[in-house]
Amino acid sequence: MAAVSSPSRRRTEALSRERIVDAAVALLDDAGEGGLTFRALSQALATGPGAIYHHVANKEELLAAATDAVVAGTLADEPDGTPQDKVRALALGLFDAIDAHPWVAGGLTASSWQATSPRIFEKVGRQVRDLGVPHDRWFTVTSVLVQYILGAAAQNAANARILGPDVDRDEFLGAVSTTWEELDTDEYAFTRTVADQMRSHDDREQFLEGIDLVLAGIGTTVRPTGTPVMPASPSRS
Repeated sequence: MAAVSSPSRRRTEALSRERIVDAAVALLDDAGEGGLTFRALSQALATGPGAIYHHVANKEELLAAATDAVVAGTLADEPDGTPQDKVRALALGLFDAIDAHPWVAGGLTASSWQATSPRIFEKVGRQVRDLGVPHDRWFTVTSVLVQYILGAAAQNAANARILGPDVDRDEFLGAVSTTWEELDTDEYAFTRTVADQMRSHDDREQFLEGIDLVLAGIGTTVRPTGTPVMPASPSRS
């Protein structure tokens, strides 16, 4: 006669790492990194902490897995178009993912960064290669792009956390813009002139403009592979 599995054993076997990570993502979205505890996760999954520890060693590993799951999902689709189009699509996908899951910005550190960085670097790096950037510049150019993408996205997420869900963004920017306009004329001559631009700017559009600036810089400062070197101008006697 076959042995009958106990309810606790069946529950443990049904509890996959994927289910745990999905539940962790939901907890992080609702309560942030501080709300991700094994007690809360146990309640969400209707199981005991021991069953979770069978799949995940600690909170750091769980945060790394949740971060990697969000990034992997974002990078799953292959964008269409030119290498420039693909860079924009990849960048915007990561920006939107971090905007939707602000905790990802904090998760891209330590062990979580070690697990996730190759995914991002590979996707962006392939486009850098296809742009015709010489091989000996691949690492630097890809690093600059990745640093801008993640840095700008993280700053946007941080700003959203500072403001909180109850603060009206337009009212906040209007108040800051007014403060800028009232700064000392001589000491803040430039800042006063762009106060109105700051009031009306769109974070997402500004981010994409930054990507275009980086791409333009790559096009003008990094000689594409196969492009002939222009001869030096003859000196005038």
